[in-house]
Amino acid sequence: MKVTLSALAIGSMVALSATAKEELNIYIWTEYTEPELTKAFEEMYDCKVIESNYENCEEMVAKLQAGGVSQYDMVFPSDYIVPSMIELGLLSELDHSKIPNLGNLTDTFSSPSFDEGNKYSVAYQWGTVGLIYDSEKVTEPIDSWKPILESEGGTRFALFDSEREMTGIALTYLGYSMNTTNKKELMEAANLLIKAKKKKGYSGFVANVGGFSKVQAGTLDMSFCYSGDAFANIEESPNLKYVIPKEGTVVWCDSMCITKEAPNKELAYKYINFILDAKNGAQLSNYIAFATPNKASLPMIDKALLENPSVYPDAETEEKLEFILDAGANTAMYGELWKMIKTR
Repeated sequence: MKVTLSALAIGSMVALSATAKEELNIYIWTEYTEPELTKAFEEMYDCKVIESNYENCEEMVAKLQAGGVSQYDMVFPSDYIVPSMIELGLLSELDHSKIPNLGNLTDTFSSPSFDEGNKYSVAYQWGTVGLIYDSEKVTEPIDSWKPILESEGGTRFALFDSEREMTGIALTYLGYSMNTTNKKELMEAANLLIKAKKKKGYSGFVANVGGFSKVQAGTLDMSFCYSGDAFANIEESPNLKYVIPKEGTVVWCDSMCITKEAPNKELAYKYINFILDAKNGAQLSNYIAFATPNKASLPMIDKALLENPSVYPDAETEEKLEFILDAGANTAMYGELWKMIKTR
């Protein structure tokens, strides 16, 4: 009887292993995939995509360093942190022969400054950080960061829980480069944000899509917001307005990267190439409303998005946009500055 049961158990395990699907574990920003596209990928490659989420790049890097580098197959870091991740040995060098659709990238993203030659990263989406506000509660049109950083009043607002982006916006508002290493300029920016925290109406820090969600829900009157988070949902709330302030803002690019110890690198390559397909790239960007780095997808992008300068900025706006660069030896200085901003 024991032999029979053992045989049955072994037979069941063999059957289960024969039908088990491959898994692709991705570590990605919240609300940053298109469900139907994920389903199509799973069906095409008879696999299962398992998605875990993070709210900022620093959280993501810490998780990888704590063992996630062998747990996740892919991560989607912002441009400025890619060089640090390369230096820390968290990313795999890419085999371009396994990504035939790589040629679909626009010139801007085919060899970006943060990863020349796309040795470790492939652009996923790009966009800006702007200001989202409720025009029924903030009746004067906004074209500056001033209402959220300096103007007094009871307007309810939140600051952005993103170290380099929030500091960078304060710097650009003051007329400085958001990549400055000048200690006087950095302290001026820090003091501006600390002072903003003392304003009536200050409601803490929000991360990722949180700012838009709280303005939409009516618990905030204005907040910082990623462009795609605004335009993916703004039709539901016509009273909400998104603006790129006149002082300028952050332009960013999130990339697809394979972790150094990815359990399933081959499936990760298939995913990257799948996203870079012209039709798939358009479907992704039309759904999440960020800008595509895929030139082959542009003819299929929704006209309302393509012609919106807050999604695809015009030449005049582009001049006021700045990428955040890797701080290198000054990373710790930025970290200490952020700690001071958050705790004072």
